Amino acid sequence: MLRFLTGGESHGPALVVIVDGLPAGLMVPVERIDGELARRQRGYGRGGRMRIETDRVQVLSGIRLGRTMGSPVSLLIENRDHGNWSDVMAVEVPEGGPPPGRVQPRPGHGDLAGMLKTGTSDARDVLERASARETAARTAAGAVAKLLLDELGITVASRVIRIGGVSSDAGEVSKDAFTGVDEDPVRCADPEASRLMTGEIDLASEEGDSLGGVFEVAAFGVMPGIGSPSEYDRRLDARLCGALASIPGIKGVEVGAGFSLAGMRGSSAHDEIFFEAPRGLYRETNRAGGLEAGMTNGEPLVLRAAMKPIPTLASPLATVDLETLEPARAFKERADVCAVPAAAVVGEAVVALELASAVIDKFGGDSMGDLTGSLSGYLERIGGLWKRGVFSSSQ
Repeated sequence: MLRFLTGGESHGPALVVIVDGLPAGLMVPVERIDGELARRQRGYGRGGRMRIETDRVQVLSGIRLGRTMGSPVSLLIENRDHGNWSDVMAVEVPEGGPPPGRVQPRPGHGDLAGMLKTGTSDARDVLERASARETAARTAAGAVAKLLLDELGITVASRVIRIGGVSSDAGEVSKDAFTGVDEDPVRCADPEASRLMTGEIDLASEEGDSLGGVFEVAAFGVMPGIGSPSEYDRRLDARLCGALASIPGIKGVEVGAGFSLAGMRGSSAHDEIFFEAPRGLYRETNRAGGLEAGMTNGEPLVLRAAMKPIPTLASPLATVDLETLEPARAFKERADVCAVPAAAVVGEAVVALELASAVIDKFGGDSMGDLTGSLSGYLERIGGLWKRGVFSSSQ
């Protein structure tokens, strides 16, 4: 079983993540992890925090001479902004007493619910952990999972397909459709849509507002049979949708054609199966998004997530002061105008983590040699029916 645990607050000294269950012998170039962290920091519409942080990972355990040892991998990411918050985030009570608390909860954040849940009178106790800063730790863990999937011939990619009221012409879901996305300011493959999206972000920024959007995550080269129909918590679609929904700000997730399937008849909704030698079994459509009955079916995995606008606004919304119970305006902290491009990178990470975990569940092995050997045997057994690299060309 592959599992991980993160720790650390948004303005604390550092974020940490421990990844357990990785096979021994996986090559882990640290610069690949740093590269994923850098991708998460980019994107048009990011706020001042990203001009302070330059995320780099420090390996504390589990990797020796460039390879995993089979023991837990511990990673640390320093919060450079902590120096500006050392008094607010002090472990001990400062000599002058604690700093003033945040008592005007922000609509759209976890401030109010968290304060009621824990009994705290300071939203800081809630927001520091509810912050999306935590996703940097998951991005680091996901980078290691992506390295494992690479060794098995599986590639995970993402792109932005909507920001605010502007949608791109996404076209077919193929590896080529994701080429060059990281060079675009909003990680959109459609240049004209990208131009309009950046304009929407500029306008929202000028008006003290924020924007959400939709991103797509796809995985190519995934063999059929990963996941299980046996129990609810082993169904891969449930695990993947839950992982994406766990990213702060995500309010909707769909697999394949998703919600549009609800408006179709069954005769049009499902992906018919064909066979052709030596091609093997194939589909001409992929409305199921590569998942049927909780298992991969050999087509590309396709998932989309809808992100709400960031709730910390330059022009704060109405709230209630929890000390006086009088009307108030929500407090303001430094925030992005739009974080959809960054959320897409985090989406890759959480999908990679769940997919890698499911692959390890199926093929097992204490070492990469054991894992790849088991996979090779499986691919040989189904080789007459499923050919890796034969994908649908339409959605």
